[in-house]
Amino acid sequence: MAKLISIDLKGDFGFFRKPDTNNTVNLSYNIIHKPAILGILGAVVGLGGYKEKRKWPEYYEAFKDLKIGVQPLSHDKGNYVKTNIKYSNTVGYANKGSNFLTEEMTLVKPEYRIFILLDLNEDLQKKLIDNLSKSFSEYIPYFGKNEFTAWWEKESYQEYEFEKCDSLPESVQLQTVFKRENIVKDNSEAPYPDILNFEDIEVPFMYFERLPQGFDTDLFQYDMAEFVYATYNIKNGMNLKNVYHLKKVDWYVQLL
Repeated sequence: MAKLISIDLKGDFGFFRKPDTNNTVNLSYNIIHKPAILGILGAVVGLGGYKEKRKWPEYYEAFKDLKIGVQPLSHDKGNYVKTNIKYSNTVGYANKGSNFLTEEMTLVKPEYRIFILLDLNEDLQKKLIDNLSKSFSEYIPYFGKNEFTAWWEKESYQEYEFEKCDSLPESVQLQTVFKRENIVKDNSEAPYPDILNFEDIEVPFMYFERLPQGFDTDLFQYDMAEFVYATYNIKNGMNLKNVYHLKKVDWYVQLL
């Protein structure tokens, strides 16, 4: 039996490091990605993290197949305020006789609604539901760095009546970030934001970001994909994959 839930996860700061930045200024992904969420869920139920090179952590093996969606909250058109934090590292293995200076573009007060589709027949996933509903975690969860604690209020936990959409309206609004697929100029069936219809939208915007959607198991690095968060309706929504309708609130979410 499946259950679809959500929590509103937040923190004072967050830093989801981009691996392709240089040694001086390190950049953060703006929207939390699935690999980071899996680490937080692992902390909630007390699963182990990285211990050996080229060996997947316990939490990833347990939760890698979960379907997850992300809705940014308390943002400015999809963006979070960022502050530049400078660090000085004087330990010997980090430098060659001089201080090693680095900077991190850190998110300020990031907050996300995390949707998770869970299987009640799995004991570990049942434990996850129980802990999330009580706002309890075995280990302290964090937003990318140990010092950036993440938390959620018990009142933010929600359960939904839902159905997976085998067909969708021609134009549909998604509450979550969605994955861009089949974006080519000659593909008239690809989903795209309907930017010509914005009269009923309080703040029309689109936010684009290239995010990790998982891991490349051969290369042991992020598997990247293009994602969009928009207040516009999405045309050709019937071609989006893994979309679910939350009945009482009448929301559509994509869970990947």
